[in-house]
Amino acid sequence: MVSKIVLLARALEYMEENLSFAIRTEDVARACYCSKSTLEKLFQGINHMTVHEYMVLRRMTVGARLLRQDPEMSVLEIALQLGYGSNEAFSRAFRQVWNCNPSEFRERSGNHFTEVFPRLRPPMESGDEYVRERRQVDISELYDLFKERSKCYFLCCDIKHMMDINAISQKAGDKAILEAIERLQAVAGPEDVVFRIGGDEFAVLTASEDVTYARGLMEQLAAVNGSTYRVEAHTEDGKEIPAQEIPMTLHIGVTKLENERIRYEEMFSKLHTTIKDSKQYDGE
Repeated sequence: MVSKIVLLARALEYMEENLSFAIRTEDVARACYCSKSTLEKLFQGINHMTVHEYMVLRRMTVGARLLRQDPEMSVLEIALQLGYGSNEAFSRAFRQVWNCNPSEFRERSGNHFTEVFPRLRPPMESGDEYVRERRQVDISELYDLFKERSKCYFLCCDIKHMMDINAISQKAGDKAILEAIERLQAVAGPEDVVFRIGGDEFAVLTASEDVTYARGLMEQLAAVNGSTYRVEAHTEDGKEIPAQEIPMTLHIGVTKLENERIRYEEMFSKLHTTIKDSKQYDGE
């Protein structure tokens, strides 16, 4: 019998390999030799989203990366590359994720970032308990950069009271993720890299070996803690959600790897432990 972790690994790999095609949940289940209901129940139970929602997030993340990295590529070309039959269908899905259309996104200035909605990894069967209990993401594409900057500092953070924000609505939670990224990009330097390491957890890999630089970024982020972001009125699960300003605060910590030979799993654990320690410092 195939274990749940192996089944999830197969599903995630198949979806990643087929982001350019208009695959459905049924196709993923067929590729994993299981029923649609079995896959959907397992995927939602662990990742708290449907298979379809995950595929949309991944396609829109790849689309955002292409918009930033290849200015010569038209929106239609990107849409077709990601399995959408028209510019309109792609733009509609893009707006639902990014709250703006692709052209507006491309025109925005900002720092380089990678995988705001990264590829998920199956949960670990062993290892650090703090990491294991959280949704795992794949940031291995940055591993070489981590080794190159082994003496540089990381800024690690997560969103305080994210469960309360998600309780307002899924849209409020999704917009909190974008708000956190925007706050990080606003303080990061041109060579710093902003990325996501979990459900509501983020990091900035600086290009500086000076701890005062990283602490300066931390102070800038802390200065806007408690400020609000706006969620427009919307309907979710048949319930009317009024427009509102939602306050958001980030837990923030600073660390560095100090070892260019550090294994990927150890690095990932250290970033999350920094977040855990920042929460304890804040009295949580």
